Amino acid sequence: MLRALHKSAEPARVTVLQGFFKTGPGEYGEGDRFIGIRLPVLRSLVRTFQAAELKEIEKLLASPIHEARLLAVLLLVRQYQLAREDGARRRIYEFYVSRAARINNWDLVDVSAPGVVGRWLFERSRAPLRRLARSRNLWERRIAILATHYFIRQGDVDETFRIADILLRDPHDLIHKAVGWMLRETGRRDPRRLRAFLATRHDRMPRTMLRYAIERFPEKERRTYLRP
Repeated sequence: MLRALHKSAEPARVTVLQGFFKTGPGEYGEGDRFIGIRLPVLRSLVRTFQAAELKEIEKLLASPIHEARLLAVLLLVRQYQLAREDGARRRIYEFYVSRAARINNWDLVDVSAPGVVGRWLFERSRAPLRRLARSRNLWERRIAILATHYFIRQGDVDETFRIADILLRDPHDLIHKAVGWMLRETGRRDPRRLRAFLATRHDRMPRTMLRYAIERFPEKERRTYLRP
């Protein structure tokens, strides 16, 4: 699979990608390496390698190359979709969570957490999400809130509000954006619940989180929430 990735590389895209994903010293993606593969190409590779064994996917996750890890999580999502037995789904979920430290950029989390973590936990205890939300690891915290996107799409917004409460004062901008985004998505399903949540919290929320959460509100209402 790594050989196939390198064949699809576009070196001319690397500099732009490294800047976009903040790979400089002290940035959240420090040291992450890119080889310049476009997402449609990666999705084509998912179809080619969708039967890959977990030990092969683990090699991708261990790679310093961003696109290798992205292919790995896309394969996990695809394999979860194709799995017909709970035992297979459990193995994929446990594999994913145990290697969360390697799912270490926002795009890796966003394309995979709903379809693996959210999908597995939807009809089970949500306690693992709350543990992830309290992690010291930035990416585990993002996994926790992004996993609830699967719940939202099923019409269940409760867990999003619970995880948002845990992350309300998180110090990292990537969490502010993720929580605000998921709150905004709850508003598509249940705007009354979102407004009730914001009524007692908006003045304690980071501004980025609040701006994302109220993005679809009428302009006059947005100004009210953002008033100093």
